[in-house]
Amino acid sequence: SSDIQKKIDYEIRMREGACKLLAACSQRDQALEASKSLLTCNARIMAYMSELQRMKEAQVMQRVARRSFDAGPMDDRSPCKGKVAISDLRIPLMWKDTEYFKNKGELHRCAVFCLLQLGGEIFDTDMVMVDRTLTDICFDNTIVFNEASPGFELRVELYSCCSEEDYSAGSTPRKLASKLSSSLGRSAGKKMRAALEPGACSTTSNGGGATILLPVPSVPGPKYHLLAHTTLNLSHVQDSFRTHDLTITGNEECSYWLPLYGGVCCRLAAQPHCMTQQMMSGCLRVKLGGEPQGWTNVYGVLKGTNLFCYHQKEDMEANVEPVLTIGINKETRIRAAEKDPHSKAQNICITNQYGGEEVTHTLAADSREDTQRWMEAFWQQFYDMSQWRQCCDDLMKIELPSPRKPAIVTPKQGSLYHEMVIDTSDDIGTVTDILAHRIEEFELRAQLGSPPHWMALFDEDPPRSPHTHQHLPPHSPSPPSLHNHSDYVSLLHFLIYLMHPS
Repeated sequence: SSDIQKKIDYEIRMREGACKLLAACSQRDQALEASKSLLTCNARIMAYMSELQRMKEAQVMQRVARRSFDAGPMDDRSPCKGKVAISDLRIPLMWKDTEYFKNKGELHRCAVFCLLQLGGEIFDTDMVMVDRTLTDICFDNTIVFNEASPGFELRVELYSCCSEEDYSAGSTPRKLASKLSSSLGRSAGKKMRAALEPGACSTTSNGGGATILLPVPSVPGPKYHLLAHTTLNLSHVQDSFRTHDLTITGNEECSYWLPLYGGVCCRLAAQPHCMTQQMMSGCLRVKLGGEPQGWTNVYGVLKGTNLFCYHQKEDMEANVEPVLTIGINKETRIRAAEKDPHSKAQNICITNQYGGEEVTHTLAADSREDTQRWMEAFWQQFYDMSQWRQCCDDLMKIELPSPRKPAIVTPKQGSLYHEMVIDTSDDIGTVTDILAHRIEEFELRAQLGSPPHWMALFDEDPPRSPHTHQHLPPHSPSPPSLHNHSDYVSLLHFLIYLMHPS
């Protein structure tokens, strides 16, 4: 629970940073990204809170079960976890003929992204701008959930926001506070600025104890709305591209509306741990001939749908071909045989069908305890296969997600990104406070008509003394210029991305 609490605290700090960024944004794209980050942070906080609540309820139930004397025997066998990956998300659009083919009517543009949740894991896709020139909304992200159970429910939510609205009002409270602080005096202006500060009211601490979540502050700026959603489960997993039904919310009167066709196409794959990890390994003896002396010592590894038998453990580590491979699948029959007169332990008989012919392999462990451990591993493997079903027929391929590409840095932003060195362990609140202060200082200086001394670093043609040029290398490019505070906002958004890339 302490780990989840740390995650909650982290997302709260990220939310404060997103609120401050959103309040300072004056450009549309920045505001849309900041609002997206705010929505994602809120979703993660709610998911972690639910996970924390479930953990506490489970602890209470365990205590009640221990106190109950009439509690009958319980089967505590649980299936293995696994990876679930969703990729190649495509959402087809259904524009009217006059809109798409004849290119008539107002060009309706929306910013959209997908939020995906499985248990306590939440991811978001990149933001995509959509208008009538697109026939499909395409998300190239590959998202992998690492701790899924076979009973998982993957919720896919499509959010949309009309991009034509004026978002410059997002920075109005801050600009108003700056003007008031100069006209009302330093003391009154400081109080007014504190009242308008967006990040100050999102959290509070109760005497150093647990964090209290207060309602999310209402920050001016773009607002995303849920446009469509669906829930995918194990029955939807298939090693191919498939279409799933979407539940659409809203209607044509909504500003964020897009003409969805009603389905989402994607590839949903799963890899149970029983298919990718060693579930059991150890020394065995396998009977290869019909004679009583026809036993061979092997090192057995149970993984996926096979029991691999190597001459020795080192062969397995060196990827040498196994001496024998015995199939372990849903059709396999395994039983513990009667004692062999030449051995003190029970034998394990594994029977498979090969080309219509029944073939049985006989194995033996060094002790009865080892035999029990192997039998338990086989039963667990069969149980995992029965729960993960089609995911255990063949190992599905999961492409590792490519790292998120950083935001494109324009030339005029380059000097800012290279000017500051940020440690990713820094508190996000500290970083946003520094940048917000720089923004306000720049605006105030600009209004007074006297740029701060550090602005000379960003002038296209900085003044030089007669001797300065002697120390500069030939063809040295001058630093890019900085003309408005949106450059600082871009930097702040980039810093938030660095500290929380997912």
